[in-house]
Parts: sequence; structure tokens; C-alpha cells
Amino acid sequence: MSDCIFCGIQEERVVSETSLFIVVRDLFPVSHLHTLIFPKRHVGTYFDLDTKELSELNDVLQQQRVDILRNDNTVSGFNIGINVGEDAGQTISHCHVHLIPRRKGDTPNPQGGVRGVIAGKQKYK
Repeated sequence: MSDCIFCGIQEERVVSETSLFIVVRDLFPVSHLHTLIFPKRHVGTYFDLDTKELSELNDVLQQQRVDILRNDNTVSGFNIGINVGEDAGQTISHCHVHLIPRRKGDTPNPQGGVRGVIAGKQKYK
């Protein structure tokens, strides 16, 4: 798709690529080394990926985790996020996975993690 920013990604932004996926750093990172992984094939959401893509996506996530840990020894955790649909915050209609490195102290109390996507729901105790 000619108007899709991922389908027309600039070569210099590519950090890594496999037969089915491209890896870039997020232009608006939540944390240092915030990474986006998206399929080369234009598909709208995670649920549109085929079984081969799903398998390779897991491999890419694992490899990017290793690479990030190798490049930054302050990383002590990760959030993996996928927005599916406008009501879930998806703004680019091309499936992409956020791999967000976390560091001790980057937020006062990280308990609840991804539950924080809805204001007031992160804390549950």
C-alpha cells in the first residue's frame, strides 16, 4: 500500500530484517531502544497473521530481546504490546508489535504493567 508508512519504510531506519519481518526503532519511543516489529506483508492486525508469520514473529521477538540486552545492561524487563483496532489505540493500519525495554525505577510502581493502557486500571490491589 503506497500510503502505509511501514510498507514504504526507509531503508536507513531498518535495524534488522528476516524473510517475513522488518525491525525498526520507534520514532516516538516510550523508552530507549523501544522497537517495532512488523510483517513485510501488509496485514491490518496481529489476528491477520498466518501461522508461518506468527512463528517467525516469536523468533524475531526473542532475537530482539537478546540484542537489546546485549546493547544495554540497564534493561531489566520488557513490555510487549500490540494495538488491534482504533478503539485499542491502533493508529497505523499495518500490524506491528512494540517491544519496550524497561529499567528499574523508570516508573515509581510498575505493578500492573500493561493494565495501565486504561487510566486508573493499572493498580488492582
